[in-house]
Amino acid sequence: MLTTRPRGTNDILPGEVEKWQYVEKLAREVCREYGYGELRTPIFEHTELFSRGVGEATDIVEKEMYTFTDRGERSITLRPENTAATVRAYLENKLQALPQPVKLYYMGPMFRYDRPQAGRFRQFHQFGVEAFGSHNPSIDAEVIAMAMDLYQRIGLRDLELHINSVGCPQCRPGLRQRLQEHFKPHLEKLCPNCQGRFERNPLRILDCKNETCQDIGRQAPTTLDVLCDECNTHFNLVKNYLDAVGVRYIVNNRLVRGLDYYTHTAFEIMAQDIGAQSSIGGGGRYNGLMEACGGPATPGIGFALGLERILLTAERQGITFPVSREPAAFVATVGTEVEKQAFSLLQSLRQQGIAAEKDYLARSLKAQMKYAGKLGARWVVILGEEELTRGVAMVRDMQAGEQQEVKLAELVNYIRK
Repeated sequence: MLTTRPRGTNDILPGEVEKWQYVEKLAREVCREYGYGELRTPIFEHTELFSRGVGEATDIVEKEMYTFTDRGERSITLRPENTAATVRAYLENKLQALPQPVKLYYMGPMFRYDRPQAGRFRQFHQFGVEAFGSHNPSIDAEVIAMAMDLYQRIGLRDLELHINSVGCPQCRPGLRQRLQEHFKPHLEKLCPNCQGRFERNPLRILDCKNETCQDIGRQAPTTLDVLCDECNTHFNLVKNYLDAVGVRYIVNNRLVRGLDYYTHTAFEIMAQDIGAQSSIGGGGRYNGLMEACGGPATPGIGFALGLERILLTAERQGITFPVSREPAAFVATVGTEVEKQAFSLLQSLRQQGIAAEKDYLARSLKAQMKYAGKLGARWVVILGEEELTRGVAMVRDMQAGEQQEVKLAELVNYIRK
């Protein structure tokens, strides 16, 4: 147990983590260009935040949360998602006093107890954005276009954007009634979870992964069948804005996001290269979430993208990232008398922004050269007593196989050039 990580978790090692850093760098660049500022929230929150915010009838709250009682007898939960926590931070820090809309992004680990499989882990990582304070359909389109923009910069291909409107408190009651009328004759055939959802939130039955429930739900009424005029107008405007910027989409009237707080726009991005877990991100509007968390009525919209699933899709599609860990220079020594000067030279290179390494195992010069080659160093600086006495070093170009003598006083500038 001491040398085995918990099931559903991963160690992200050097050689792999650079891919993560590259994707995270692109995400931060996109956020800067779209006007989103970074927010960092605690990894754990009070359990009630998620049970009220995410929804008690969701799989997350019912089956997947890591919840414990701390020493102060408080119920604490490792965050299973970060929208509710972002809403809490918005309210607690009185961000409603800022010019609206307030646009935020986050990156970090989330935790759900689930059956691990390709692209699904118990500790996973998300990049997400939230925009508070505007009900304008153009910001719905901005959030969707922003996600697709990031995927394009990463290089992902053949993605499907599915969009839907899940209605609002005005038109949901009519849908609820029609769904209950549809499912009632089949109630005994539904899975136990959906039998519980029948009274609490029958719309969530459409999101069930059980094959029997899916079969029964195929003929069920959809949200688009009962949209009120305001929801219908809002959804049409969102589509118009997406059309205006060339974002292709599929209207999927069966799309129901797995969280209770969604209203109006809902969307999901699918990749065909990662098996059963084809969703690599999604989001939507949640105009009632702020009130559910104890704040004033405030519209909001956002998305969350799974970083593991993005990287898995990139791998399946053969996408390589322009990342490198190789040092530019390696300082090799001949004899122990020059170690101090070599160490000083190494530090000078690093302080000038040049990635540099040296030997720490007292290898022979031949072994040091071999080690430098394994590290991928472009330049090897060879320093011995004779060179030190003359104030020079031999610099070998490992790619060209050539070397020349360079004065120590000019060495850092020589390698920098």
